Amino acid sequence: MPRRLWAIVAVAFGVSLSVIDGAIANVALPTIGRELGISEADSIWIVNAYQLAIMVSLLSFSALGDVVGYRKIYLGGLALFTLASVGCACSYSFATLVLTRVLQGFGAAAVTSVNTTLIRNIYPRAQLGRGMGINATVVAVSAVAGPTLAAAILSVASWPWLFAVNIPVGVTAFVLSRRYLPQNPVLVRDHRFDWRDGVLNALTFGLLIASIEGFSHGLDPRLIAFGVAALLLIGFFFVRRQLREPYPILPFDLLRIPIFTVSVLTSICSFIAQMLALVALPFYLQHACGYDEVETGLLMTAWPAIIMVVAPVAGYLVERIHAGLLGGMGLTAMCAGLLLLAFLPDNPPQGEIIWRLMLCGAGFALFQSPNNSILIASAPPQRSGSASGMLATARLVGQTTGAALMALLFHLVPGNSTQTALLLSACFALAGAAVSFSRIRLPLPEGLARKRKR
Repeated sequence: MPRRLWAIVAVAFGVSLSVIDGAIANVALPTIGRELGISEADSIWIVNAYQLAIMVSLLSFSALGDVVGYRKIYLGGLALFTLASVGCACSYSFATLVLTRVLQGFGAAAVTSVNTTLIRNIYPRAQLGRGMGINATVVAVSAVAGPTLAAAILSVASWPWLFAVNIPVGVTAFVLSRRYLPQNPVLVRDHRFDWRDGVLNALTFGLLIASIEGFSHGLDPRLIAFGVAALLLIGFFFVRRQLREPYPILPFDLLRIPIFTVSVLTSICSFIAQMLALVALPFYLQHACGYDEVETGLLMTAWPAIIMVVAPVAGYLVERIHAGLLGGMGLTAMCAGLLLLAFLPDNPPQGEIIWRLMLCGAGFALFQSPNNSILIASAPPQRSGSASGMLATARLVGQTTGAALMALLFHLVPGNSTQTALLLSACFALAGAAVSFSRIRLPLPEGLARKRKR
Protein backbone atom coordinates (compact mmCIF):
# COMPACT_ATOMS: atom_id res chain seq x y z
CA MET A 1 0.00 0.00 0.00
CA PRO A 2 2.72 2.63 0.72
CA ARG A 3 4.30 2.03 -2.69
CA ARG A 4 0.87 2.19 -4.36
CA LEU A 5 0.17 5.49 -2.63
CA TRP A 6 3.37 7.10 -3.90
CA ALA A 7 2.77 5.69 -7.38
CA ILE A 8 -0.71 7.23 -7.57
CA VAL A 9 0.73 10.53 -6.30
CA ALA A 10 3.27 10.42 -9.14
CA VAL A 11 0.50 9.84 -11.71
CA ALA A 12 -1.63 12.57 -10.12
CA PHE A 13 1.19 15.12 -10.46
CA GLY A 14 1.66 14.34 -14.15
CA VAL A 15 -2.05 14.41 -14.97
CA SER A 16 -2.62 17.64 -13.05
CA LEU A 17 0.20 19.35 -14.98
CA SER A 18 -1.30 18.39 -18.35
CA VAL A 19 -4.83 19.48 -17.36
CA ILE A 20 -3.79 22.76 -15.72
CA ASP A 21 -1.61 23.75 -18.67
CA GLY A 22 -4.55 23.29 -21.01
CA ALA A 23 -6.24 26.30 -19.39
CA ILE A 24 -3.61 28.24 -17.46
CA ALA A 25 -2.53 30.33 -20.46
CA ASN A 26 -6.10 31.37 -21.36
CA VAL A 27 -6.28 33.98 -18.61
CA ALA A 28 -3.02 35.58 -19.74
CA LEU A 29 -3.65 35.68 -23.51
CA PRO A 30 -4.39 39.45 -23.61
CA THR A 31 -1.25 40.19 -21.58
CA ILE A 32 0.96 37.84 -23.62
CA GLY A 33 -0.41 39.23 -26.87
CA ARG A 34 0.28 42.79 -25.80
CA GLU A 35 3.83 42.09 -24.62
CA LEU A 36 4.75 40.04 -27.70
CA GLY A 37 3.09 42.52 -30.07
CA ILE A 38 0.62 40.10 -31.66
CA SER A 39 -3.10 40.33 -32.40
CA GLU A 40 -5.83 38.70 -30.31
CA ALA A 41 -6.53 36.23 -33.13
CA ASP A 42 -2.87 35.18 -33.29
CA SER A 43 -2.66 34.81 -29.50
CA ILE A 44 -5.21 31.99 -29.66
CA TRP A 45 -2.49 29.82 -31.21
CA ILE A 46 -0.75 29.76 -27.83
CA VAL A 47 -3.68 27.61 -26.65
CA ASN A 48 -4.52 25.86 -29.93
CA ALA A 49 -0.93 24.72 -30.54
CA TYR A 50 -0.96 22.85 -27.22
CA GLN A 51 -4.35 21.19 -27.81
CA LEU A 52 -3.62 20.29 -31.43
CA ALA A 53 -0.28 18.69 -30.52
CA ILE A 54 -2.06 16.49 -27.97
CA MET A 55 -4.75 15.48 -30.44
CA VAL A 56 -2.45 14.46 -33.29
CA SER A 57 -0.05 12.40 -31.14
CA LEU A 58 -2.20 10.86 -28.41
CA LEU A 59 -3.05 7.53 -30.05
CA SER A 60 0.48 7.15 -31.40
CA PHE A 61 1.97 7.50 -27.91
CA SER A 62 -0.53 5.02 -26.47
CA ALA A 63 0.31 2.48 -29.19
CA LEU A 64 4.02 3.09 -28.63
CA GLY A 65 3.43 2.34 -24.94
CA ASP A 66 2.21 -1.15 -25.89
CA VAL A 67 5.54 -1.66 -27.69
CA VAL A 68 8.16 -0.14 -25.37
CA GLY A 69 6.32 -0.04 -22.03
CA TYR A 70 3.92 2.45 -20.47
CA ARG A 71 6.34 3.52 -17.74
CA LYS A 72 8.93 4.63 -20.33
CA ILE A 73 6.36 6.64 -22.26
CA TYR A 74 5.13 8.33 -19.07
CA LEU A 75 8.65 9.21 -17.91
CA GLY A 76 9.59 10.47 -21.36
CA GLY A 77 6.43 12.59 -21.52
CA LEU A 78 7.14 14.12 -18.12
CA ALA A 79 10.73 14.93 -19.11
CA LEU A 80 9.65 16.52 -22.41
CA PHE A 81 6.86 18.49 -20.74
CA THR A 82 9.20 19.86 -18.06
CA LEU A 83 11.93 20.83 -20.55
CA ALA A 84 9.34 22.46 -22.81
CA SER A 85 8.07 24.42 -19.80
CA VAL A 86 11.59 25.82 -19.40
CA GLY A 87 11.44 26.84 -23.06
CA CYS A 88 8.02 28.48 -22.63
CA ALA A 89 9.22 30.44 -19.59
CA CYS A 90 12.27 31.68 -21.54
CA SER A 91 10.36 32.53 -24.74
CA TYR A 92 10.33 36.18 -25.72
CA SER A 93 8.99 35.77 -29.26
CA PHE A 94 5.67 34.49 -30.53
CA ALA A 95 7.21 31.83 -32.78
CA THR A 96 9.36 30.41 -29.98
CA LEU A 97 6.45 30.32 -27.55
CA VAL A 98 4.19 28.48 -30.03
CA LEU A 99 6.97 25.98 -30.82
CA THR A 100 7.61 25.22 -27.15
CA ARG A 101 3.85 24.95 -26.54
CA VAL A 102 3.74 22.30 -29.28
CA LEU A 103 6.52 20.39 -27.48
CA GLN A 104 4.59 20.79 -24.23
CA GLY A 105 1.55 19.32 -25.96
CA PHE A 106 3.54 16.29 -27.12
CA GLY A 107 4.76 15.75 -23.55
CA ALA A 108 1.22 16.09 -22.20
CA ALA A 109 -0.02 13.63 -24.84
CA ALA A 110 2.55 11.05 -23.73
CA VAL A 111 1.49 11.49 -20.09
CA THR A 112 -2.27 11.34 -20.69
CA SER A 113 -2.02 8.52 -23.25
CA VAL A 114 -0.93 6.00 -20.61
CA ASN A 115 -1.99 7.44 -17.26
CA THR A 116 -5.11 5.29 -16.90
CA THR A 117 -3.31 2.12 -17.91
CA LEU A 118 -0.68 2.90 -15.25
CA ILE A 119 -3.55 3.06 -12.76
CA ARG A 120 -4.56 -0.40 -14.00
CA ASN A 121 -1.04 -1.60 -13.13
CA ILE A 122 -0.99 0.18 -9.76
CA TYR A 123 -4.33 -1.13 -8.44
CA PRO A 124 -5.58 -4.71 -8.20
CA ARG A 125 -8.18 -5.40 -10.88
CA ALA A 126 -11.03 -5.58 -8.34
CA GLN A 127 -10.10 -2.10 -7.01
CA LEU A 128 -9.64 -0.42 -10.40
CA GLY A 129 -12.68 1.79 -9.80
CA ARG A 130 -11.00 3.37 -6.77
CA GLY A 131 -8.01 4.39 -8.87
CA MET A 132 -10.26 5.80 -11.58
CA GLY A 133 -12.16 7.74 -8.93
CA ILE A 134 -8.93 9.31 -7.65
CA ASN A 135 -7.92 10.13 -11.23
CA ALA A 136 -11.28 11.82 -11.91
CA THR A 137 -10.86 13.82 -8.70
CA VAL A 138 -7.39 14.99 -9.73
CA VAL A 139 -8.71 16.10 -13.13
CA ALA A 140 -11.59 18.00 -11.47
CA VAL A 141 -9.29 19.74 -8.98
CA SER A 142 -6.88 20.67 -11.77
CA ALA A 143 -9.70 22.07 -13.89
CA VAL A 144 -10.72 24.31 -10.98
CA ALA A 145 -7.14 25.26 -10.13
CA GLY A 146 -6.04 26.33 -13.63
CA PRO A 147 -7.69 29.76 -13.95
CA THR A 148 -7.36 30.46 -10.22
CA LEU A 149 -3.65 29.61 -10.21
CA ALA A 150 -3.12 31.76 -13.31
CA ALA A 151 -4.83 34.74 -11.70
CA ALA A 152 -2.77 34.34 -8.52
CA ILE A 153 0.53 34.14 -10.42
CA LEU A 154 -0.28 37.12 -12.66
CA SER A 155 -1.11 39.20 -9.61
CA VAL A 156 2.49 38.96 -8.36
CA ALA A 157 4.61 38.01 -11.40
CA SER A 158 4.84 38.22 -15.20
CA TRP A 159 3.37 35.69 -17.63
CA PRO A 160 6.52 33.50 -18.06
CA TRP A 161 5.99 32.35 -14.47
CA LEU A 162 2.79 30.61 -15.62
CA PHE A 163 5.09 28.06 -17.23
CA ALA A 164 7.98 28.28 -14.78
CA VAL A 165 5.81 26.88 -11.96
CA ASN A 166 5.60 23.62 -13.92
CA ILE A 167 9.31 22.99 -13.56
CA PRO A 168 9.57 21.99 -9.85
CA VAL A 169 6.32 20.02 -10.06
CA GLY A 170 7.50 18.24 -13.21
CA VAL A 171 10.86 17.37 -11.65
CA THR A 172 9.12 16.04 -8.51
CA ALA A 173 6.71 13.97 -10.61
CA PHE A 174 9.62 12.54 -12.63
CA VAL A 175 11.58 11.54 -9.51
CA LEU A 176 8.55 9.92 -7.87
CA SER A 177 7.56 8.16 -11.10
CA ARG A 178 11.04 6.79 -11.68
CA ARG A 179 11.16 5.41 -8.15
CA TYR A 180 7.63 4.15 -7.50
CA LEU A 181 5.84 3.37 -10.77
CA PRO A 182 5.70 -0.40 -11.30
CA GLN A 183 7.76 -1.95 -14.06
CA ASN A 184 5.54 -3.30 -16.79
CA PRO A 185 7.02 -5.94 -19.09
CA VAL A 186 6.17 -5.69 -22.79
CA LEU A 187 3.71 -8.53 -23.38
CA VAL A 188 3.93 -8.62 -27.20
CA ARG A 189 7.53 -9.00 -28.35
CA ASP A 190 6.97 -9.26 -32.12
CA HIS A 191 5.10 -5.95 -32.40
CA ARG A 192 6.80 -2.94 -34.00
CA PHE A 193 5.55 0.64 -34.14
CA ASP A 194 4.92 1.78 -37.74
CA TRP A 195 5.89 5.43 -38.11
CA ARG A 196 3.94 5.72 -41.36
CA ASP A 197 0.78 4.89 -39.45
CA GLY A 198 1.77 7.52 -36.88
CA VAL A 199 2.03 10.19 -39.58
CA LEU A 200 -1.32 9.18 -41.13
CA ASN A 201 -2.91 9.24 -37.67
CA ALA A 202 -1.59 12.76 -37.02
CA LEU A 203 -2.82 14.02 -40.40
CA THR A 204 -6.24 12.41 -39.99
CA PHE A 205 -6.96 13.79 -36.53
CA GLY A 206 -5.29 17.13 -37.31
CA LEU A 207 -7.50 17.62 -40.38
CA LEU A 208 -10.56 16.48 -38.41
CA ILE A 209 -10.05 19.06 -35.68
CA ALA A 210 -9.07 21.77 -38.20
CA SER A 211 -12.25 21.12 -40.23
CA ILE A 212 -14.48 21.27 -37.16
CA GLU A 213 -12.86 24.48 -35.94
CA GLY A 214 -12.93 26.07 -39.38
CA PHE A 215 -16.61 25.31 -39.89
CA SER A 216 -17.62 26.58 -36.46
CA HIS A 217 -15.67 29.84 -36.87
CA GLY A 218 -16.96 30.67 -40.33
CA LEU A 219 -13.76 30.02 -42.31
CA ASP A 220 -13.83 30.36 -46.11
CA PRO A 221 -16.01 27.43 -47.37
CA ARG A 222 -13.45 26.64 -50.08
CA LEU A 223 -10.74 26.08 -47.48
CA ILE A 224 -13.09 23.94 -45.39
CA ALA A 225 -14.02 21.89 -48.48
CA PHE A 226 -10.34 21.35 -49.29
CA GLY A 227 -9.66 20.27 -45.68
CA VAL A 228 -12.60 17.84 -45.66
CA ALA A 229 -11.51 16.35 -49.00
CA ALA A 230 -7.98 15.85 -47.68
CA LEU A 231 -9.41 14.34 -44.48
CA LEU A 232 -11.53 11.83 -46.42
CA LEU A 233 -8.64 10.83 -48.69
CA ILE A 234 -5.99 10.47 -45.97
CA GLY A 235 -8.52 8.99 -43.53
CA PHE A 236 -9.48 6.32 -46.09
CA PHE A 237 -5.89 5.14 -46.51
CA PHE A 238 -5.29 5.33 -42.75
CA VAL A 239 -8.35 3.25 -41.86
CA ARG A 240 -7.62 0.71 -44.60
CA ARG A 241 -4.09 0.22 -43.25
CA GLN A 242 -5.35 -0.02 -39.69
CA LEU A 243 -7.90 -2.71 -40.53
CA ARG A 244 -5.03 -4.94 -41.71
CA GLU A 245 -2.86 -4.43 -38.62
CA PRO A 246 -2.91 -6.93 -35.73
CA TYR A 247 -2.13 -4.09 -33.26
CA PRO A 248 -3.48 -0.91 -34.89
CA ILE A 249 -2.90 2.64 -33.63
CA LEU A 250 -6.61 3.31 -34.09
CA PRO A 251 -7.67 0.29 -32.04
CA PHE A 252 -10.20 -1.46 -34.27
CA ASP A 253 -9.40 -4.70 -32.44
CA LEU A 254 -10.68 -3.14 -29.20
CA LEU A 255 -13.65 -1.52 -30.95
CA ARG A 256 -14.81 -5.04 -31.85
CA ILE A 257 -15.40 -5.60 -28.12
CA PRO A 258 -19.05 -4.48 -27.67
CA ILE A 259 -18.77 -3.07 -24.15
CA PHE A 260 -15.59 -1.16 -25.09
CA THR A 261 -17.25 0.48 -28.10
CA VAL A 262 -20.38 1.38 -26.15
CA SER A 263 -18.24 2.92 -23.39
CA VAL A 264 -16.34 5.05 -25.94
CA LEU A 265 -19.61 6.30 -27.45
CA THR A 266 -20.97 7.10 -23.99
CA SER A 267 -17.80 9.04 -23.16
CA ILE A 268 -18.01 11.11 -26.36
CA CYS A 269 -21.66 12.01 -25.69
CA SER A 270 -20.92 13.00 -22.10
CA PHE A 271 -17.98 15.25 -22.96
CA ILE A 272 -19.89 16.96 -25.78
CA ALA A 273 -22.63 17.69 -23.23
CA GLN A 274 -20.17 18.91 -20.59
CA MET A 275 -18.18 21.18 -22.91
CA LEU A 276 -21.30 22.67 -24.49
CA ALA A 277 -22.60 23.54 -21.06
CA LEU A 278 -19.32 24.86 -19.64
CA VAL A 279 -18.77 27.16 -22.64
CA ALA A 280 -22.38 28.38 -22.68
CA LEU A 281 -22.84 28.95 -18.95
CA PRO A 282 -20.55 31.98 -18.51
CA PHE A 283 -22.45 33.82 -21.26
CA TYR A 284 -25.78 32.65 -19.86
CA LEU A 285 -25.01 33.68 -16.28
CA GLN A 286 -23.65 37.08 -17.30
CA HIS A 287 -26.03 38.09 -20.09
CA ALA A 288 -29.29 36.42 -19.05
CA CYS A 289 -28.89 36.32 -15.26
CA GLY A 290 -26.95 39.55 -14.68
CA TYR A 291 -23.90 38.24 -12.80
CA ASP A 292 -20.45 39.75 -13.31
CA GLU A 293 -17.26 37.86 -14.26
CA VAL A 294 -16.06 37.20 -10.70
CA GLU A 295 -19.48 35.98 -9.52
CA THR A 296 -19.78 33.77 -12.59
CA GLY A 297 -16.41 32.16 -11.93
CA LEU A 298 -17.25 31.47 -8.30
CA LEU A 299 -20.66 30.04 -9.17
CA MET A 300 -19.28 27.70 -11.82
CA THR A 301 -16.79 26.28 -9.32
CA ALA A 302 -19.74 24.31 -7.90
CA TRP A 303 -19.67 21.95 -10.90
CA PRO A 304 -16.06 20.63 -10.61
CA ALA A 305 -16.05 20.99 -6.81
CA ILE A 306 -18.82 18.40 -6.38
CA ILE A 307 -16.92 16.04 -8.72
CA MET A 308 -14.14 15.99 -6.12
CA VAL A 309 -16.62 14.51 -3.64
CA VAL A 310 -18.65 12.17 -5.84
CA ALA A 311 -15.94 10.69 -8.11
CA PRO A 312 -14.15 8.70 -5.35
CA VAL A 313 -17.52 7.44 -4.07
CA ALA A 314 -18.44 6.32 -7.60
CA GLY A 315 -15.10 4.50 -7.78
CA TYR A 316 -16.10 2.43 -4.76
CA LEU A 317 -19.68 1.88 -5.96
CA VAL A 318 -18.53 0.32 -9.24
CA GLU A 319 -17.26 -2.63 -7.18
CA ARG A 320 -20.87 -3.34 -6.14
CA ILE A 321 -23.13 -1.87 -8.84
CA HIS A 322 -22.99 -2.40 -12.61
CA ALA A 323 -21.02 0.41 -14.26
CA GLY A 324 -23.64 0.73 -17.01
CA LEU A 325 -26.34 1.37 -14.43
CA LEU A 326 -24.22 3.90 -12.52
CA GLY A 327 -23.27 5.72 -15.73
CA GLY A 328 -26.85 5.83 -16.97
CA MET A 329 -28.12 7.17 -13.66
CA GLY A 330 -25.34 9.78 -13.57
CA LEU A 331 -25.97 11.10 -17.09
CA THR A 332 -29.73 11.13 -16.45
CA ALA A 333 -29.10 13.33 -13.41
CA MET A 334 -26.80 15.54 -15.49
CA CYS A 335 -29.53 15.85 -18.15
CA ALA A 336 -32.04 16.92 -15.48
CA GLY A 337 -29.62 19.52 -14.11
CA LEU A 338 -29.00 20.96 -17.58
CA LEU A 339 -32.72 21.24 -18.29
CA LEU A 340 -33.25 22.99 -14.96
CA LEU A 341 -30.43 25.43 -15.82
CA ALA A 342 -31.93 26.11 -19.24
CA PHE A 343 -35.25 27.13 -17.67
CA LEU A 344 -33.99 29.19 -14.75
CA PRO A 345 -36.40 31.90 -13.62
CA ASP A 346 -35.61 35.57 -14.24
CA ASN A 347 -33.02 37.07 -11.87
CA PRO A 348 -32.36 33.78 -10.06
CA PRO A 349 -30.67 33.84 -6.65
CA GLN A 350 -27.26 32.19 -6.37
CA GLY A 351 -28.60 29.21 -4.46
CA GLU A 352 -30.95 28.31 -7.32
CA ILE A 353 -28.00 28.20 -9.71
CA ILE A 354 -25.57 26.41 -7.40
CA TRP A 355 -27.71 23.35 -6.66
CA ARG A 356 -28.45 22.88 -10.35
CA LEU A 357 -24.73 23.07 -11.16
CA MET A 358 -24.00 20.60 -8.37
CA LEU A 359 -26.60 18.20 -9.80
CA CYS A 360 -24.83 18.36 -13.18
CA GLY A 361 -21.39 17.84 -11.65
CA ALA A 362 -22.54 14.99 -9.39
CA GLY A 363 -24.20 13.25 -12.33
CA PHE A 364 -21.08 13.58 -14.46
CA ALA A 365 -18.87 12.22 -11.66
CA LEU A 366 -21.23 9.26 -11.10
CA PHE A 367 -20.76 8.44 -14.77
CA GLN A 368 -17.07 9.13 -15.29
CA SER A 369 -15.28 6.83 -12.83
CA PRO A 370 -17.37 3.70 -13.62
CA ASN A 371 -17.18 4.36 -17.36
CA ASN A 372 -13.39 4.72 -17.30
CA SER A 373 -13.09 1.56 -15.18
CA ILE A 374 -15.16 -0.54 -17.55
CA LEU A 375 -13.41 0.83 -20.63
CA ILE A 376 -9.90 0.11 -19.37
CA ALA A 377 -10.77 -3.26 -17.80
CA SER A 378 -12.42 -4.53 -21.00
CA ALA A 379 -9.14 -4.34 -22.96
CA PRO A 380 -6.60 -7.21 -22.89
CA PRO A 381 -3.54 -6.41 -20.74
CA GLN A 382 -1.24 -6.16 -23.78
CA ARG A 383 -3.55 -3.49 -25.28
CA SER A 384 -3.94 -1.39 -22.13
CA GLY A 385 -2.02 1.51 -23.65
CA SER A 386 -4.29 1.70 -26.68
CA ALA A 387 -7.36 1.55 -24.43
CA SER A 388 -6.00 4.42 -22.33
CA GLY A 389 -5.29 6.42 -25.48
CA MET A 390 -8.77 5.78 -26.82
CA LEU A 391 -10.28 6.96 -23.53
CA ALA A 392 -8.35 10.24 -23.74
CA THR A 393 -9.15 10.60 -27.45
CA ALA A 394 -12.88 10.19 -26.79
CA ARG A 395 -12.63 12.97 -24.19
CA LEU A 396 -10.78 15.33 -26.54
CA VAL A 397 -13.08 14.63 -29.51
CA GLY A 398 -16.11 15.27 -27.29
CA GLN A 399 -14.66 18.48 -25.86
CA THR A 400 -13.59 19.79 -29.27
CA THR A 401 -16.98 18.99 -30.81
CA GLY A 402 -18.82 20.59 -27.90
CA ALA A 403 -16.80 23.82 -28.18
CA ALA A 404 -17.28 23.88 -31.96
CA LEU A 405 -21.04 23.36 -31.61
CA MET A 406 -21.19 26.32 -29.22
CA ALA A 407 -19.35 28.52 -31.71
CA LEU A 408 -21.74 27.37 -34.44
CA LEU A 409 -24.80 28.18 -32.30
CA PHE A 410 -23.48 31.74 -31.83
CA HIS A 411 -23.82 32.11 -35.61
CA LEU A 412 -27.08 30.19 -36.11
CA VAL A 413 -29.17 31.47 -33.18
CA PRO A 414 -27.41 34.63 -31.95
CA GLY A 415 -30.44 35.78 -29.95
CA ASN A 416 -30.89 32.57 -27.96
CA SER A 417 -27.64 30.65 -28.37
CA THR A 418 -26.87 29.88 -24.73
CA GLN A 419 -30.27 28.43 -23.80
CA THR A 420 -30.25 26.42 -27.04
CA ALA A 421 -26.79 25.12 -26.13
CA LEU A 422 -27.99 23.97 -22.70
CA LEU A 423 -30.97 22.18 -24.28
CA LEU A 424 -28.70 20.53 -26.85
CA SER A 425 -26.30 19.60 -24.05
CA ALA A 426 -29.16 17.93 -22.19
CA CYS A 427 -29.99 15.94 -25.34
CA PHE A 428 -26.41 14.64 -25.58
CA ALA A 429 -26.45 13.71 -21.88
CA LEU A 430 -29.71 11.84 -22.37
CA ALA A 431 -28.31 10.03 -25.41
CA GLY A 432 -25.25 9.07 -23.36
CA ALA A 433 -27.50 7.77 -20.58
CA ALA A 434 -29.43 5.59 -23.05
CA VAL A 435 -26.19 4.17 -24.46
CA SER A 436 -24.85 3.56 -20.94
CA PHE A 437 -27.99 1.71 -19.84
CA SER A 438 -27.59 -0.57 -22.88
CA ARG A 439 -24.39 -1.95 -21.28
CA ILE A 440 -26.37 -3.63 -18.50
CA ARG A 441 -27.15 -6.59 -20.75
CA LEU A 442 -23.48 -6.93 -21.82
CA PRO A 443 -21.04 -9.11 -19.84
CA LEU A 444 -18.70 -7.16 -17.57
CA PRO A 445 -14.92 -7.51 -17.92
CA GLU A 446 -13.19 -10.04 -15.70
CA GLY A 447 -12.39 -8.57 -12.31
CA LEU A 448 -15.31 -6.14 -12.19
CA ALA A 449 -17.71 -9.05 -12.69
CA ARG A 450 -15.90 -11.21 -10.14
CA LYS A 451 -16.06 -8.47 -7.49
CA ARG A 452 -19.81 -8.01 -7.97
CA LYS A 453 -20.44 -11.78 -7.77
CA ARG A 454 -18.77 -11.89 -4.39
